[in-house]
Amino acid sequence: MNILILGLGYSAGFFARAALARGWEVTGTVRSAEKAVHLSREGIRTLVFDGFAVSSALGKAVAEADAVLVSVQPSEDGDPALGPLRSALAAAPNLRWIGYLSTIGVYGDQGGAWIDEATPPAPTNGRTRQRVAIEEAWLQLGRDSGKPAQIFRLSGIYGPGRNAITKLREGKANRLIKPGQVFNRIHVDDIAGVLMASLAQPRNGAIYNVTDDEPGPPQDVITFAAELTGLEPPPETPFEQAQLSPMAASFYGESKRVSNALVKRELGYAFRYPTYREALRALAAAGE
Repeated sequence: MNILILGLGYSAGFFARAALARGWEVTGTVRSAEKAVHLSREGIRTLVFDGFAVSSALGKAVAEADAVLVSVQPSEDGDPALGPLRSALAAAPNLRWIGYLSTIGVYGDQGGAWIDEATPPAPTNGRTRQRVAIEEAWLQLGRDSGKPAQIFRLSGIYGPGRNAITKLREGKANRLIKPGQVFNRIHVDDIAGVLMASLAQPRNGAIYNVTDDEPGPPQDVITFAAELTGLEPPPETPFEQAQLSPMAASFYGESKRVSNALVKRELGYAFRYPTYREALRALAAAGE
């Protein structure tokens, strides 16, 4: 297959490496020439795309793509890729799959209740309201063009180099205690796995929650990582005493338990890391 990734960041990078391991051709876009050089050394053909000018090389990549993964961060004006590339994507002769990486943040605060893809979005701030609008724009492209467009709502992303163990080692971990607060998480390898499963059976208009089996209090993850590694856990801090950035405060303002049953049932996907415990054990064993 010929894969085009718009926005080759942390999560999309793991999908790119999984695709390369299958012998597929991968092209990705980044915003800086420096990052393009770095990723090219890994065998990923990398193009610079700033969300405005579409180079002839990028136009050719769209025209040749069998699948397009969209992982660009929204700008103040919306999705940086959809406007400049919409016509080219709609006309791409080989394109049979479009995936957009979104966030479970679009569900807003659900008071710790279990939710699934049938739960209507309830965004609580401008950032997540914009995400809902961008999701709908990609789905509309799928309806208009007949190119299957899928939305993947990701929970808290972690993996090599970005996890509770590395936070402990770097002194950046905390254990904020807010009674009733729970989050879901997802390992980057499982993000790549779900995307691969979807590629094998596209469904235009599909929305999937990409998340683990066990939503839980964030402080439990830090405590488990400390027990696993013998590192000293940070002291517990009542949420009311914490000094958080506006972004962090918005995360703690939402609590929900997100089901991944649709991914398992429809795509037949078996999670490699169904909870943070299996994942942190593997990361510790790998040297994290």
